[in-house]
Amino acid sequence: MIHFLVHHKQDTVGVAVVEDIKAGQTLTGWVMETDETVKLKAVQPIPLGHKIALQNHPDKGTVLKYGHDIGRTVFAIRKGEHVHVHNLKTRRW
Repeated sequence: MIHFLVHHKQDTVGVAVVEDIKAGQTLTGWVMETDETVKLKAVQPIPLGHKIALQNHPDKGTVLKYGHDIGRTVFAIRKGEHVHVHNLKTRRW
């Protein structure tokens, strides 16, 4: 079962495509660009359509999605954590 999608091989986040991802759950992701799968353990619950960190991100670190910079972290985010508006901001602010 595929739990999250990764659009580009350089992305640092994936997008949840199933409901009710729970903390501690082992997930399978599909890297669309290369047609490979990756495994990841969710550290926090991840809502459908929200991002999950594929690697550790430092405070004020860059987040890549679709192979592009989509913003910066407002504090460190660990691999497997929920990435959303509470810890990711546009570079404009």
